[in-house]
Order: sequence, then C-alpha cells, then structure tokens
Amino acid sequence: MDAYDEGSDARHGPSGPDPRRALPGPAPAPDDPEDAPRRRTGPPTLDDPADPPAAPDDPVDGPPAPVDGPPSGPRSGVAALSLRHRIGAAVALVSVAAGVCVHLGMTFLHVAPANTVSKEHSRTIEDWIYPEFEQNWKLFAPNPLQQNIAVQARAEIRTTDGGVRTTGWYDLSAQDGRAIDGNPLPSHTQQNELRRAWDFLIATHDDDNRPVGLRGTLSEAYLRRITVLRLDRADAVGPGGVVDRVQLRSRTTQVPPPEWSEEQVSTTPEYRTLPWWPVPEDEARGGLG
Repeated sequence: MDAYDEGSDARHGPSGPDPRRALPGPAPAPDDPEDAPRRRTGPPTLDDPADPPAAPDDPVDGPPAPVDGPPSGPRSGVAALSLRHRIGAAVALVSVAAGVCVHLGMTFLHVAPANTVSKEHSRTIEDWIYPEFEQNWKLFAPNPLQQNIAVQARAEIRTTDGGVRTTGWYDLSAQDGRAIDGNPLPSHTQQNELRRAWDFLIATHDDDNRPVGLRGTLSEAYLRRITVLRLDRADAVGPGGVVDRVQLRSRTTQVPPPEWSEEQVSTTPEYRTLPWWPVPEDEARGGLG
C-alpha cells in the first residue's frame, strides 16, 4: 500500500473543507492589539495577501435552489396556438381591418358632397353602397365652395377743379390675401369682413341685383362703407378728391381639378357687376352717412 493510503477515508478525503484548495500562508497571529501594527506595516501585496479568499464550501446534496421568474404553466390565448395558426389569425385580423377601412371610406365618399374623388370613382362607390348600405342623408350642408371669388371695386372721384375721374378696378380680396399670407395671426377683419359682407349682399338681392327688403338695403350700406374705407386706404381718392359713387363686381373662377382627374371644368372667369351706388357726402368725407 502507498504511504498516504490510510484506509477508506483516504480515497474521498476527510469531511469538511478541502485542504488542497486553501492557499499556503503563515499561521494566523493571535488576536493581540499590541501586535497589530507590527503584523501589517504596508499595503498588501500579491505575495502576501491581507485577506486571502475563503475556500468555497463543498456542494451539499439536496434539492436545487428555486429560480426566480414567472411560474411555468400552460399557455393560453393566441400564444397557445401553433405558428401556422398564429399566422392564419394575423392574416384574418388584417383582412377584417382592411375591409372595415374600405367600407368607412366608401360610406364617407357616398354621403360627402360631390368632389373630385367621388366623381372619378362614382360607379365603384355606387356598386359598393347599393342596395345594402344605402344612406339617405348627407354629411355636410351647405356644400363647400369649389370656386375662388374675388371682390373688386372702383370709384368716381370729384377732383378739386370740379372734374370727375374714374379709377381702375381695385381687387379688395387680393389686398386681404396679401395681408394674410405669411401672417401666423391674421385678424378676423382681414379674413372675414369682406367675404361675409359679399355673402350678405348676395343673399339679400335677386338675380337683377335689386335689394330684397330692408336687409337688402342694409347690406348695400355695409358693403359701400367697407369699399370707401378700402379705397381711401389705397390712396385711390388722391389729394383733395371726394368719392362720388362706387361700383363693385365679383370675379368667380372654378378651382381646377387635380392633374390625375379626367374632370373638365371651365377656368374662364365669370363676372357679376353691381350698379353704381351714390356715396353720401358725410360718408365720403369719413363719416358714417
């Protein structure tokens, strides 16, 4: 037998920490406070570590330690399906969503006012809507304008020498447009005053430009005063001149369709010219008439 073979205990080693895993070193010094300065006079080095690492304990037989994490269990819902069935469910969901979007788009175009898209695809929209999804109501009233309307004005001026001269046409709508373009906070006067005054006049006059009732006369006075103020602001009167009469007209042009549309519209402007309106003396000189 070998000299180190000391029986059955020699094969497995003694119980407790393995002495071969411990690093060799000097024996621990007694716990004497007076000897502490003499035992460590400098920083620890690799050759003489101050605190050698402790040897790990031998594994102990027993059940494994629990692992943190969600408890394992049977999956439910879509996650429980196989990959093939999950792909099929995703395709079905996308198909349903696409069908809903198409139906909502077709219904919107059907109930919305006539526009370029609905005119271009009217046959397709009708085939989709009728007869199952027929709607008997409209989305907007009145229909949005598809025209550009510009209000223009000119005046007859009495000069200081007793003569009369007629100005050219001033585009009042273009003046508002120049004031609004590039302005992040345009005033309500620039946006709405002239437009609402013209709409008020058209709604209270017949096709022969004659006022209908008291509101028709009121609309003339309102638009006339706006015109006189605008012409004075544009220095159309000149020094010493007085506005004697004013005349207004509208210039209407259709909004051109997009390039991809086959719709044909006339781009020739149409004019509606009102008769001359006399301006009261005090209103011509800055009063309210």
